[in-house]
Amino acid sequence: MARYTGPKSKIARKFGEPIFGEDKVLSKKNYAPGQHGANRRRKTSEYGKQLLEKQKAKYTYGVLEKQFRNLFEKAERTKGVTGEVLLQLLEARLDNVVYRLGIAPTRDAARQLVSHRHITVNGSVLNIPSYSVKPGDVIAVREKSKSLEVIADALAGFNHSKYPWIEWDESIKGGKFLHLPQREDIPENIKEQAIVELYSK
Repeated sequence: MARYTGPKSKIARKFGEPIFGEDKVLSKKNYAPGQHGANRRRKTSEYGKQLLEKQKAKYTYGVLEKQFRNLFEKAERTKGVTGEVLLQLLEARLDNVVYRLGIAPTRDAARQLVSHRHITVNGSVLNIPSYSVKPGDVIAVREKSKSLEVIADALAGFNHSKYPWIEWDESIKGGKFLHLPQREDIPENIKEQAIVELYSK
C-alpha cells in the first residue's frame, strides 16, 4: 500500500501551511526548505501555481498520483462542478471520514486504524482506506478496539459538531455520513479550480 512516508515538515514548508496538522518546525521556519529557501523570491508561473495546488491536495489527503488522477476522471464524469466534486470524493474516502469523526488525530493515523481492521462500515470490518463512503453509511470503531489509547486520546475534547455532513453517535464511537459536504464546509485551503485547469491542458 504505497503512500508518502518522507519528512512532513519539509512538505509543509514547501506550501507554507501546516497541511499535515500542527507543525512546530513550520512555526520556526516559515520559508521554503533547502539551502536557498529563505532567500527564494522567484515568481511562480501559472502552471507552477496549478501544479502546487495539485501537490497540496495530494499530500493533504494522502493520495498518490495515479489514485488522484482516477479520482479527477471520476469527478469529470460526475454531474456538478468538477473541482468541487473532486474535493467531495477526497472527503468521502474512508480514512478521511475516520479523521473527520475525530477517531484519529491525523489522516495517516486514520489510514493505519483502517488498515489494521479497527474500523467498521455498517457493522462490517473494512480495511480499505480508499473506500468511498456513501451517504447513510455508519462508520464506527470496532468493539474490540474501543479501548485503544490512540482513539481515546484523539476523541478527548474533540468538537463533533465541526462538520455538518457527519453525525456523531457516542454509543458506537462513530457516526453517520449524512451527505457529501458543500465546498464552503470543507476547511482545506485548496484552489480546486487550478487543479481542473492543470488537468485540462
